Amino acid sequence: MTREQRLVLTIAVLASFVVFLDGTVVNVALPAIGRELGGGLTTQQWVVDAYLITLSALILVAGSVSDAYGRKLVLRIGLIGFGIASIAIAAAPNPEVLIIARAVQGAAGAFLVPSSLALITSTFSGAAQGRAIGIWTALTTSAMIAGPLVGGMFVDLLSWRFAFLINVVPIAITLWLLPRIEHRDIRRPDASIDWLGAAMCTFGLGAAVYALIEQPNQGWAAPATLIPLLAGIALFAGFVLRQRTVTNPILPLGLFRVRNFSAGNAATLFIYGALALNGFVVGVYLQQGAGLAATAAGLASLPTTILLILLSSRVGTLAGKWGPRLFMTIGPLTMAVGALLLLMVSEDFSYWQQVLPSMILMGLGLAITVSPLTSAVLGAIDPERSGIASAVNNAVSRVAGLLTIAMLATIVGGALDLDGFHRAAIVTAIFMATGGIVSFLGIRNRTPVGAATVAPAASE
Repeated sequence: MTREQRLVLTIAVLASFVVFLDGTVVNVALPAIGRELGGGLTTQQWVVDAYLITLSALILVAGSVSDAYGRKLVLRIGLIGFGIASIAIAAAPNPEVLIIARAVQGAAGAFLVPSSLALITSTFSGAAQGRAIGIWTALTTSAMIAGPLVGGMFVDLLSWRFAFLINVVPIAITLWLLPRIEHRDIRRPDASIDWLGAAMCTFGLGAAVYALIEQPNQGWAAPATLIPLLAGIALFAGFVLRQRTVTNPILPLGLFRVRNFSAGNAATLFIYGALALNGFVVGVYLQQGAGLAATAAGLASLPTTILLILLSSRVGTLAGKWGPRLFMTIGPLTMAVGALLLLMVSEDFSYWQQVLPSMILMGLGLAITVSPLTSAVLGAIDPERSGIASAVNNAVSRVAGLLTIAMLATIVGGALDLDGFHRAAIVTAIFMATGGIVSFLGIRNRTPVGAATVAPAASE
């Protein structure tokens, strides 16, 4: 690996790390936020979903901006915005300010992930690209698992507010490294961004999520539920229709004619929806239900983190040789079994007997899945369009988490007690198994990563 490649990989990892970290560090901070600021389960859902709404919707815009105006510019904008929003979250005096700041943070985070992956795919090729994506996957996805541990330590030792300030250090390092890479941004003179489409997508998702969160309190027939739900569906449907005719769509529907791209994103929807549900429920229940301290609740996921870091790079290399289908089938099915093991959790709580086996299987399955999944999706598309391809896949994964958290009250039966925890474990297992089945039926082992193009694949 050359010096330039090492620098690019470091920047890509650091820039994406803060996005994944803040997507999960919040889970163990939620009980402390609730105690200090109030608002109950509804506020906890909004603290998570406000971030995911803007991240999910604007990540598509960011992918288009990245391809049109350059990766480094988009990264710089995202890093600065993310840092400012993090400081605002730490200083939030009430739930309303916290939720707004989380939404701004999600919008800034949308500019980081697709540009990071696009830097990798434009710098690495062939087997080296598969290995680089494996390293990126191991380190950034471990942030999703390590987040609860970091957040728990700050909650117990200082305050939940400090958990959101840790972003400042990696952001500062990344901004310092960015000018030191040789990569030059290439800006298309004819580039334009569909801002109207972006607004339709954002408000459509926001309205639908509002309805799903409020439904347990209001009921499906209440105007406060029905009107936002119908408006959200109409706006999002209009957004999709607009993408068929607009000159520069932020969601190029033609990408979905590529088999591995469409099947990979379908699998992503189920797998990452299950991961978001599991992370939220485990992080909150271990504190509120099992009585663990925030740090102990975060440590509960440490075996998953260790397995992910140890195995992801190796699995990425193997998937580059053997193809992603086998890994994308076995991995989610392994995680489904791991989720079902959480049914052993009882009132007489024991982490070692009831939770640890699940964490081990979840870590093993996650390591087997994530790198091949990323490689399958990006490897199906021309490297020149890697920015938007990465953005679409990341948007799908965030929307998946957005919807499962929005439906949390319905899934757990209104309360996150032991019965609700068990119901969430069953739903997680169903989603994971579905993701494995979709991968088995839809994914095809193809030419090495980065070799496939849109045109030939679209004719399948």
